Amino acid sequence: MKNLQNTLYIFGITLVATLGGLLFGYDTAVISGAEKSIQAFLIDSLGLSTWAHGATTSSALIGCILGGAISGWFASRMGRKRSLMLAAFLFFISALGSGYPEFLFFKQGEVSMSLLYVFNFYRIIGGIGVGMASAICPMYIGEIAPAHLRGRLVSINQFAIIFGMLVVYFVNWGIADGKSLDWINAIGWRYMFASEAIPAGLFGLLLFLVPETPRYLTLMKKDDEALRVLTRINGAEMASNILKDIKNTMTHHASAKLMSYGKTVIIIGILLSVFQQFVGINVALYYAPRIFESMGVAKDASMMQTVVMGLVNVVFTVIAIMTVDRWGRKPLLMVGSIGMAIGMFAIATLAYFQVIGVSTLVFIIVYTASFMMSWGPICWVLISEIFPNKIRGRAVAVAVAAQWAANYFISSTYPSMMEFSSTMTYGFYGVMSVLSFLFVWKMVPETKGKTLEEMESVWEK
Repeated sequence: MKNLQNTLYIFGITLVATLGGLLFGYDTAVISGAEKSIQAFLIDSLGLSTWAHGATTSSALIGCILGGAISGWFASRMGRKRSLMLAAFLFFISALGSGYPEFLFFKQGEVSMSLLYVFNFYRIIGGIGVGMASAICPMYIGEIAPAHLRGRLVSINQFAIIFGMLVVYFVNWGIADGKSLDWINAIGWRYMFASEAIPAGLFGLLLFLVPETPRYLTLMKKDDEALRVLTRINGAEMASNILKDIKNTMTHHASAKLMSYGKTVIIIGILLSVFQQFVGINVALYYAPRIFESMGVAKDASMMQTVVMGLVNVVFTVIAIMTVDRWGRKPLLMVGSIGMAIGMFAIATLAYFQVIGVSTLVFIIVYTASFMMSWGPICWVLISEIFPNKIRGRAVAVAVAAQWAANYFISSTYPSMMEFSSTMTYGFYGVMSVLSFLFVWKMVPETKGKTLEEMESVWEK
């Protein structure tokens, strides 16, 4: 009975933390339904270029880079829990500001360069929240979770990200369904952005009910509080031993620098992040309706097909959750890389021969399903667990900042790459998938079943 209570407590904490992941997915995917309206309302009416459209569509990613970069500072100074509260506040402000950028300073419907800048400012504010949440949510869950459940629990955060994307696909579709294009371009896109305020407010309130992580409490010399949390999670018998292991790693490297364990662990963290983006997944997520329309699919049907993609993503993320602690991290990543390479090279070939139809959709699904059962969740699992306790906050921040920088590069260059050659664009993502396989095979250690404290000895060797 006691074990059941502990397990329910762990899952309860995890579900609250993963609301940050849901908002991460919601915020990054809301643009998929609104980007053509933003183009009509702001970009085209101001006579701006394709580059300006790509930059505006991806502007939140600038905030994501900043949020990822500063997440380590906030996580180390404010704690994991209060940093997530700050992220929830930023999500809330961004949702309302992006939906009504004219607030206070502009007249609704009057378009100007200043309004474009303000809209991008609110998107960047939300991006900072996403960047912080993307680093700190898996870190929080990783530091709370027992070793035998850690892969599964951190993977739930990826499920929440994908679920957030699926929710916003339905929200965008529901807002646009049956409405005229003029109404969507004038009003509908505002509802899409503003709808995020609801889950953001809920996330902020529920965070008051969860504890700080025992690793951070130990770092702050609050051993009694850390022991109480560990006891609720692991039971009294194991809690004192775990606390002792945590204290040993904290005190042994009390003045640890970022490179205290060598460059390899930092390089692996950065490359995990970069490859997760260079395989091109966020192109499929941000531009999904546009991709389907370019294949000759009607607008209403293209929005529906993004919902189908979202459902596929959820199913294959669940597969990863169920297998990550059984099969390990490396096998899933390598299988996923092979599936992504097959999907992207097939799409590139179909694009070359100008074949548009069900086959293209099938290979897009093969590609996204392969990503969602591997690089989607497992990259976050590894980033949350490969770094030793003493440098985790800063090292995760470096890896996540690199991830968002790679994300921004890939997403903002997609429209101009597609103008040059769609075959080359998808072929590039296929090559990156092959390189990701080689990287995992040669460099990434298996972390299945190891405690966070045991990871320190892996890098000391």
